[in-house]
Amino acid sequence: MHQLDSITESSLVAKGGRKWSSFPGSLGAFIAEMDFGVAPVVRDALRELDERDLYGYAPYGTVADLRQATADFYADCYGWQFPSETVELASDVLAGFIGVLQFLTPADTPIVLPTPAYMPFFDVARVVGRELIQVPMKRQEDVWALDLDAIDAALTPGAVFVLCNPHNPIGKVYTEQELLSIAEVVDRNRARVFSDEIHAPLVYSPARHRPYASLTDVTASHTVTATAASKAFNIPGLKCAQLILTNDDDRAVWKRMGGFVSGAASNPGILATTAAYTKGGDWLAEITDYLRGNRELLSDLIADHLPRASYIAPEGTYLAWLDLRGYGIESDLAGHFTAHAKVAITEGRLCGEVGQGHIRLNFALPRPLLKQAVERIGAAVAS
Repeated sequence: MHQLDSITESSLVAKGGRKWSSFPGSLGAFIAEMDFGVAPVVRDALRELDERDLYGYAPYGTVADLRQATADFYADCYGWQFPSETVELASDVLAGFIGVLQFLTPADTPIVLPTPAYMPFFDVARVVGRELIQVPMKRQEDVWALDLDAIDAALTPGAVFVLCNPHNPIGKVYTEQELLSIAEVVDRNRARVFSDEIHAPLVYSPARHRPYASLTDVTASHTVTATAASKAFNIPGLKCAQLILTNDDDRAVWKRMGGFVSGAASNPGILATTAAYTKGGDWLAEITDYLRGNRELLSDLIADHLPRASYIAPEGTYLAWLDLRGYGIESDLAGHFTAHAKVAITEGRLCGEVGQGHIRLNFALPRPLLKQAVERIGAAVAS
């Protein structure tokens, strides 16, 4: 028995976080955070903040340390080397995305989004007043593929293609050849890429994360890469993301206009992220191994309790995308499972038009609770 298996529902509820307080009496398997606490180095960083009384504005040296930690983390994990000066901060990836749209792309250009997609991307399009073009992914037996012809037709000069890699909610990790095929289409249309790589550290072998902007001079020139320690190190509430600006013109514009976005990163987040990137490797390896076991357990549980569900095991993330249309339940699945299974999941329709009859399930639960969740969902669809 793994030590994380001993985490109980009552202990999670007692913490009072959103994941376990939003739907009282239900297992929390919707919002994308883990139930495994944080790395000891993160706790040490927050104690340091208190001891140093760092409740004012972030010192320039502290920001510089995070920029360097981000560059070193990418170099160590993915072999991508870039100057630390290319790193800017934001409170979170979505705030960074809004800044990229407002400052670095023409206001009349669309957002091109492969679906199913992370739910708030749709909200961002409404906030900034952009047309959003959904391009459904193609399922080919046990793999997902982009519809490059549809992406080619949707892109226009200055348009922003959203690359979520690993892809939330389907867990796809793109191969180098797939990324180069995207680059060809984007470059031909003189478009841009916003590469959301927030789940990059949570990838299961043999899949391997390849930063899109690192591939060629062309990908570097048309991309803004966004990342954060919030998913892999379980610190979304600390509000600190990083934008890697590999285009000289982008950096110049950001220096003039992006200060309010970068200045919104919090001191706790800056210190915790620096500690996670520089000293959190052992904890991350342990958590990734536990999640790998959860992924394997989930496949077995689905086979036993949801045999009519269609499911491709994710190559990265701790999110599972389940097609439940075989059970004839295609609307208000979230409400159905909260009421009848006491499990809170994410409604598939929130991830785009293709999400009808699907759910997104967070499997970053202690294994006994993951088992309960799937058993309850199976009983609910059977009845």
